[in-house]
Amino acid sequence: MPDTRMTITLNEREIILIGTAHVSRESIEEASAVIREERPDIVCVELDEGRYHSLAQQEQWEKLDVAKVFREGKGFLLMANLVLSSFQRRMGQELGVKPGEEMKAAVETAVELGIPYALCDREVQTTLRRAWGRCGFWSKCKLLAALVSSAFTTEKLSAGEIENLKKQSELDGMMTELAGYLPQVKETLIDERDRYLAAKIWAPNGRAAPGKKLVAVVGAGHMSGIKAHLERIASGGAAELPDISALESVPKGSFLSRAAGWLFPLLIAVMVVLGFFRVGVDASLEMLFRWLFFNGSLAALGALAALGHPLSILISFIGAPIGTLSPFISVGFFSGITEATLRKPRVADAQNLSDDITGIRGIYRNRITKALLVFFLSSIGGAIGNLISIPSLIGILFKK
Repeated sequence: MPDTRMTITLNEREIILIGTAHVSRESIEEASAVIREERPDIVCVELDEGRYHSLAQQEQWEKLDVAKVFREGKGFLLMANLVLSSFQRRMGQELGVKPGEEMKAAVETAVELGIPYALCDREVQTTLRRAWGRCGFWSKCKLLAALVSSAFTTEKLSAGEIENLKKQSELDGMMTELAGYLPQVKETLIDERDRYLAAKIWAPNGRAAPGKKLVAVVGAGHMSGIKAHLERIASGGAAELPDISALESVPKGSFLSRAAGWLFPLLIAVMVVLGFFRVGVDASLEMLFRWLFFNGSLAALGALAALGHPLSILISFIGAPIGTLSPFISVGFFSGITEATLRKPRVADAQNLSDDITGIRGIYRNRITKALLVFFLSSIGGAIGNLISIPSLIGILFKK
């Protein structure tokens, strides 16, 4: 088994990093054993509050209000969370291990021994929003494609292949591939979190760590990055606690990215108005109706593909143009809320969510994921309808 333990002595403090594979039974045993053996003054784990509570309190999903998620504009964020959970959970099912169990075991061991613990990772919502904000249009498309393909892949990994994820050479190759595919996302998911985790390990709970010995349980892929950042912090004398406030916020997009939401509605309006002056009222109205037809029909087709409620399909057709014309409302906003309201998720849907997200049949059966699917596919359909409508409108505008 590869060496997954790294001891660093900095400014008379001993920091023991334990690198884990998130769905590895050996990692669960190792995390607990090292804490018992070392009896540190504090234990740090690579978890944020939200993920820890989802591990410790299974009933959290039962309180999920899907309609509220859509109203708050967090539909895509919830989808990304579920897709990432699906990918890790599928690997865990193959090995009989739930993702994050090694972190939970570390916390439970610390509590059992009366050792303070700290949750040192950044909120996953912040990480995902920062990653999304860094992506341009094509990078967003690639990221969505990667997420969806990872959710529905049937590729299986053996226990040996999972353990190989802890080998540094394997990880270097993975990170290099990720950096080449989506360097913006790699920076946010890996580099920023290395810095964030290092700062939180150096100063758990926002203040200097108690005592001289600390054990930190982190994903193996972060070990070298955390070590480098810890050494930088220590070399600076660490007179002040590391400032990571900039990494905890979601930066506002550039003026161009914020204005992008207005560009398509403006383009449609300009083309219709030009059509009125260039080719007459009838042609202008034809342009408007064609756009409404393409946009609404394909949004409704997306809701139909998701096997949405008939009223959700109708609302997709009516609501898609409204969502397109407003930069503050998603195309699938109305259809998602309608589906979640008409087919209100049951307690059983929440209880089975973790299992259902690992397969197509479960996604269509579960009312939580069904509402998300209606939201997502109607949004995609409306967007495709918008793109298809442009050449048709241009053809009318410049017809002889």
